[in-house]
Amino acid sequence: MSIQYFLPQRLSSWCIRKLTRIRTVWFKNLFIKVFSKLYAINWEESKYSSPDDFKTFNEFFTRQLEADARPIAESPVVSPADGKIAACGQLENTRFVKAKGHNFTVESLIADPELAQDFKDGSFATVYLSPADYHRVHMPLQGKLLRTIHVPGKLYSVSLKTAAQIPTLFAENERYVCVFETEYGKMILILVGAINVSSIATVWGGDVTPPYGRVIDYQTYDRDIELDKGAEMGRFNMGSTAIVLMEKNASITLNEALKEGSAIKMGETLYKLCNLKSESL
Repeated sequence: MSIQYFLPQRLSSWCIRKLTRIRTVWFKNLFIKVFSKLYAINWEESKYSSPDDFKTFNEFFTRQLEADARPIAESPVVSPADGKIAACGQLENTRFVKAKGHNFTVESLIADPELAQDFKDGSFATVYLSPADYHRVHMPLQGKLLRTIHVPGKLYSVSLKTAAQIPTLFAENERYVCVFETEYGKMILILVGAINVSSIATVWGGDVTPPYGRVIDYQTYDRDIELDKGAEMGRFNMGSTAIVLMEKNASITLNEALKEGSAIKMGETLYKLCNLKSESL
C-alpha cells in the first residue's frame, strides 16, 4: 500500500502555502537560491533574473518567462504546460485504458456523466509538472469557456511513481475542470491538485476557492471568456498535473512521437492534423 494514503495532505499543503509566501527578504532569497540550485533553474528564460525581483518564493515559482521562451507550434493543439507525458492515448468509449494512474472513466474524472458522453472514443494527454518546471498553464488551442466544475478530493502526490501505485489517482484528487468550445469540438482542460499545491488560479477568476465540504461546484459562464491558443489560462502554486481531453474528431490525431515519460514544453505539438485523402481521389 502506498504511503500516500497516510500523509497529512491538508496540513502539509497549508504549511507549504505559508512557507512559500513569507516576505522576509533574507529567508525568501535563500529559499529561491537553494531551490534554483537544487533543480537547475534556467534563469535566462525568466523575465526576471534575480531573487530580489520576487516578493515571495511563490512569485518566483510561478514566474513569467520571456515572451519568446516558448514558441507556439503551428500544429492544431499544443501542450498546455512544461513537463513529462504521464500518459496519452485514445479512450475506449469513455474509459481510459493502458495508462498508469488512469484506471477510471471520464464520468468519474469530470463528475458530469452527460458531458462525458461527448468524449466517447475521444483522446487524452496528461502532462505532469515537476517542481523544476515552468508552472503556468496555457491554452492548447483557441477556445471559449463554457463551464467549470470544481471537484473536491484528496491531495495525493501526482508524481509518475505515485500514479503507478494509485490507479484511480486523478479521479480521487481535487481538480478544476474547464470546458471550452473549440474549432475541433469540445475540449476539457483539467488542473489537478496535489499535496503541497497550495492553490490553483485562473486568469478569469483568480485563486480557485475549494468547494465547501464535499460539494461539487458547477459554474456556467454566460459572459464571453475566449482565450487564444498559447494564452495563459491558469497556474499552479507548486507542482501538479494538467489533463487535456478532446472529443473524437477525424481532423486531428495525437502526436505519435509522444510516449509515456516524454519531455514536452508548453507550445510544442500535442496533436497533428490527419493526412486525410481528398474525396475526389
